[in-house]
Amino acid sequence: MDRIDAMRVFVAALDEGSLAGAGRKLGKSPAAVSRAIAFLEERVGTELLHRTTRSLKLSEAGERYAVACRRVLTDLEEADIAAAGERSAPRGLLTITAPVAAGEEILRPIVDAFMDEHPAVNVRLYFLDRPANLIDEGIDLALRIAHLADSTLVALRVGEVRRVVAASPRYIDANPVIREPADLARHQIVAMTHFGIDSWSFPPAPGSTVPRAVQFTPRLIVNSIRGAVASTVAGRGVTRMFSYHIAPQLRDGSLKILLANDEAPPLPVHLIAPHGRLQVPKVRAFADFAIARLKAHFARLSVEADHASIQPNGGRISSE
Repeated sequence: MDRIDAMRVFVAALDEGSLAGAGRKLGKSPAAVSRAIAFLEERVGTELLHRTTRSLKLSEAGERYAVACRRVLTDLEEADIAAAGERSAPRGLLTITAPVAAGEEILRPIVDAFMDEHPAVNVRLYFLDRPANLIDEGIDLALRIAHLADSTLVALRVGEVRRVVAASPRYIDANPVIREPADLARHQIVAMTHFGIDSWSFPPAPGSTVPRAVQFTPRLIVNSIRGAVASTVAGRGVTRMFSYHIAPQLRDGSLKILLANDEAPPLPVHLIAPHGRLQVPKVRAFADFAIARLKAHFARLSVEADHASIQPNGGRISSE
């Protein structure tokens, strides 16, 4: 049996979550898939997969071997592309990851438009609220909202997002003024799991070097962005999240941004790829297609957020 072909079966089983899924993806029978896995296990001398009727789980050796297989297959693909040169057109499976909300609302429409222009490219989208390991998980590109650590990844900056405090006009008009972060301790808070469920941090006040932390007992804790947004629009309290999470509500006026002058610096947004992957036509084509659209989208969000920010006005925050 060809070892490279067996590696493709092994990686496909991991990506699809089952041997049957790998067979469907590669057009192989269940028996052929099982033989490929058994061939690799016999060759390396240890079990790679723990199989049950419902799932697959990598053994400790399997985890190390999966990383190596992905790298081998990626290197082979890049070697084929280098040999083909400019004649190689975008084709094959493109794997992309993004945070859930940004992926669903911002990246997905761009992917849809890209597929219309490149019918030979299929796309696998992973929406994850965790930073994926692009190399280990076989991912070509990622949309990442964070300060990036030094790495071998190639980063293409496409914008920035604000971490904002927001409330509905109805809540603002019915409750005490919020002039500074400390005032939040007297308010009802709709807390999000990823943004702090019992305290929020803010930059130092002017003339100070000590960051400010506001402690609170939340009125509502939500692990869903949509749920938190809906409750905040309904006037249940003040929330904190990324500006793009509430872009539609900022546009229609159902939410307003508070404490804009006390926000932390915006977080950068990058499209990132493992070193060398941008040489692959399908990856390069998507990056070229997406970058301008992402930059325009985040620039528009920034303008809309600026227009929706309100400041204390004569002792009471105005919702106008």
